Amino acid sequence: MAAVETALRQARAAGRPSLVTYVTGGIRADWTDLLAAMIEAGADAVEIGLPFSDPMLDGRTIQQASAAAIGRGAKIAGILGQLSAAAVGDVPLIAMTYANHAYSRGLPAFCRQLADAGLSGVITPDLPAVEAGDYLEAAGQAGLDATLMVTPATGQEQIKAIAGRTRGFLYVMSVMATTGNSRVNADSARWAVSVRARRHSPLPVLIGFGIDTPGRAAAAARHADGVIVASALMRRVLDGASCADIGRDVAALRTALDQARP
Repeated sequence: MAAVETALRQARAAGRPSLVTYVTGGIRADWTDLLAAMIEAGADAVEIGLPFSDPMLDGRTIQQASAAAIGRGAKIAGILGQLSAAAVGDVPLIAMTYANHAYSRGLPAFCRQLADAGLSGVITPDLPAVEAGDYLEAAGQAGLDATLMVTPATGQEQIKAIAGRTRGFLYVMSVMATTGNSRVNADSARWAVSVRARRHSPLPVLIGFGIDTPGRAAAAARHADGVIVASALMRRVLDGASCADIGRDVAALRTALDQARP
């Protein structure tokens, strides 16, 4: 059991919804300070987005964040080097990446590179679970929790199979859309897949995609073991929010989740 699973299981055992936040590596010069602010404000884990020029699953905000990082000259090696030098304590960090990054470098080498930089988990959203055998093996050998995803369109048997293969937690997409999209007729429809997933997953089940306010985070946490908040925070960063501003945003999410406990 790697650090991601350990931290989220401990939160679940304590009856506390987990909060996973996100920062795009290299989005601006002080990006590791943004990471530190999120951790200090109560994030249980943080995804580190590795910029990619064609992030198919990501919506406008994360695309812009990736473009900003790439425009600054951010490279994977440089991001991982900065991460190695950052003081982030014991909160687990998760690489949010794309298959191109992993396969172009070779799966074992890429996973070792992530682990050597201090990352504890990895998510590769454009890699289908049915094709993830070699990836899961390489991640496991490097000591990384490789997390898989399910969607509102994932069938019951597929959910069961994916829940049996994921590590760290089971990532539930609340909508069939790109990241940052919260336009649905009723939030209640968003949580149904999480309810189904929890029947089959021994690991914590976390909801992401379109979790953009403390109120929505609290609502989601009543149907899952925690939430992932990414685009809403990166929108604030792109609009010029300071590290202190982001810390306050994460603290508001943390408070809402704590108040949402049964």
